[in-house]
Amino acid sequence: MRLNRCFLFCLVCLPLVSASQGNPATIQKIVSEGRDRSQGIATLRELSFRIGGRVTGSPTLDRGVDWAVQKFRTFGITDVKKEQWLVINPGFDRGKRQSASLVAPFRARLPFTTPNWTPGTTGPVRGLAVPMPKSEEELRANRASYKGAWILMPQTTGMRGPDLRQMTSLDRLIDETGISGRVYGTSGQYVWTHGTWNDYTEATRPKTPLIALTQVDFLAVSSLAERGLNPELEFDIENLFFNRPIPQYNVVAELKGTEKPDEYVIICGHIDSWNGPESQGACDNGTGTTATLEAARILHLVGARPKRSIRFILWTGEEQGLLGAAAYVQSRRNEWNKIQAVLNEDSGPSWIASMGGVPEHMPILNEAAKGLESAFPGKPFVPRQVQALSRGGSDHAAFVQVGIPGYFMIKGGAFPYARIWHTQYDRASQVEPQNMAQMSTVMAVMAYNLACSDQMLARVPVPAARYTSPDEDEEELVATIPGYKPRPFAIEMAKIGILLN
Repeated sequence: MRLNRCFLFCLVCLPLVSASQGNPATIQKIVSEGRDRSQGIATLRELSFRIGGRVTGSPTLDRGVDWAVQKFRTFGITDVKKEQWLVINPGFDRGKRQSASLVAPFRARLPFTTPNWTPGTTGPVRGLAVPMPKSEEELRANRASYKGAWILMPQTTGMRGPDLRQMTSLDRLIDETGISGRVYGTSGQYVWTHGTWNDYTEATRPKTPLIALTQVDFLAVSSLAERGLNPELEFDIENLFFNRPIPQYNVVAELKGTEKPDEYVIICGHIDSWNGPESQGACDNGTGTTATLEAARILHLVGARPKRSIRFILWTGEEQGLLGAAAYVQSRRNEWNKIQAVLNEDSGPSWIASMGGVPEHMPILNEAAKGLESAFPGKPFVPRQVQALSRGGSDHAAFVQVGIPGYFMIKGGAFPYARIWHTQYDRASQVEPQNMAQMSTVMAVMAYNLACSDQMLARVPVPAARYTSPDEDEEELVATIPGYKPRPFAIEMAKIGILLN
């Protein structure tokens, strides 16, 4: 009989775990299953292609939630349920008709997006691209030229997208001419999708589309217009409203602990995403969703028997301000002192290099992570000390805010996270299978060992927690991880949560 040399190497390098941690044989099984027989990339592709982008408040997210419940059950986790935290009315979704083109003086396909909860078109609509008039006088002098036109807006849009909530008298006069819609340019190579159910009321909602093009495409169309070449644009945008209550759910599954079933370690990620016309919600946060599902599959399959219960939670409402996680935390005040740790994966398609722990957490975290520095060659995982846990950026922050140890996974490699952050490039093709396997395995091992620890992690002093972007955590870690490179964010900006308002 011949044994795989890599497997023997890991058997040697993965040291025995102390009595305060999990069973060494179980840990070996977790690593072996997660690394050598991962189903992670298949699960991610199923979510990305079968379901697609999943904005909170959409029927597509409903389908994603139901898919995840069934996936947990398929993986053997029978204790799984949906927990409602909000009802949204009206709902919104994108239909299959989503296209944008320059059709004259030549043809070119244009990446684009529109804010959620804003109107689309009723089929293909073609019209001249005309710069926005600079004054009411200019509009009145050329009123006929704006009818049916796509108005090129002077404002550059950022991650929040086009915004028409503060209409001027000129804006209202432009609408009265019968325009087809407004077209904006972004500040770079990406089109970012945003927009929520409370941005507009029925009375204030724009009557025509608000469209964002990349900076280079917008400037090209504007140049054609300025040179008198009469550019024509055609958009076919199926934006759907659902005038009915749409309940929002978190998905909560559980592997019951053997000795302390009323204490918990939480593995989590958010299943909601943005839903631009070309986005699949694969990297933000299909990867976190998949890591949570795959960790559950692995732990059940290897017969893990943690002392504490392990909960697997898929949040919704994260992109609108950590809403589902915040609702969960507030509904479980009696459990705050029984939650050992929250492991949150929401940092994109790269492998997990580290998690930042405060000094008093480091002995337990280091013990839990033994062996993970070598389990995936070239993708070492090593916890590192930070001065305070981040209380911003993602769902773990809802827990840290009330003193519960919550950890945001810090990534290795040099993948440009800005490329997929709410953009048209958030697709499954950005994710390497081995990265997905490593993420899931690290989450499973850390959760299992923390669930088996004899000690509870110290509560986090709330004043010691701080609001940060993932970048700041990485800056603190970068000097301590050999060969580690921080993700180069193009935009230094954290996701803003309701907990900060």
